Formats: sequence, C-alpha cells, structure tokens
Amino acid sequence: MNKPDIQELRSMHANLCQAIADPTRIALLYELGESPKHVNQLVDALKLPQATVSRHLKILRDRALVITRRDGSYVYYRLADPRVLEALEIMRSILGDVMTRHHRLVEDSPA
Repeated sequence: MNKPDIQELRSMHANLCQAIADPTRIALLYELGESPKHVNQLVDALKLPQATVSRHLKILRDRALVITRRDGSYVYYRLADPRVLEALEIMRSILGDVMTRHHRLVEDSPA
C-alpha cells in the first residue's frame, strides 16, 4: 500500500471526510444507494425538512459524491460512485469491532 502524501491527505479530508462527517449526509448516501431520488422522496424517507435535505445534498454535490439529472420539474440525485457505500460499510464494521472490544474490556475489568 502506498502512503498518501500530505497534500493528498488534505484533499481527502476536505472533500471526503468532511462530506461524510454528518449523519444526515450519510443517511442521504444510503438512501441514494437504493435508487436515484428527488428531494421530496428524500424528505419523506428521512423525515427531515426540505431545506435541511437540500442543504446537505448541495454539500454532497459540491464534493462530487452525488450527481443530478433533471426530469421535467424534478431533479434526481444519485450516487456518483457506489464505492462510497462500500467505504461506509467498512467503517461500520470497524466501529462494530471497536465497540465489541470496548465492551469486553469493560466486562473484564475488575469491579
């Protein structure tokens, strides 16, 4: 594995890490992983205000994690690269392992 240089790390942080640093944006990515959707569908799925969904979609779009397609008066959003969900699933797996280890440490510690 090649280690990234500092410029690549800064770019990764600015473009990817900050984009997925909010649970609403992560939820949006999972929703869009199912199928392309327009804002109203996302509002209904996530039970969030339209302004909130639109604001987070703009961030994901600015970071090139989602792309759009216009169909009449609707703008459909979809994942630009489905590998983002693979990355999120790896992170979920790591978190599960960390929580399991933490739980074991708590159980094994003397009272």
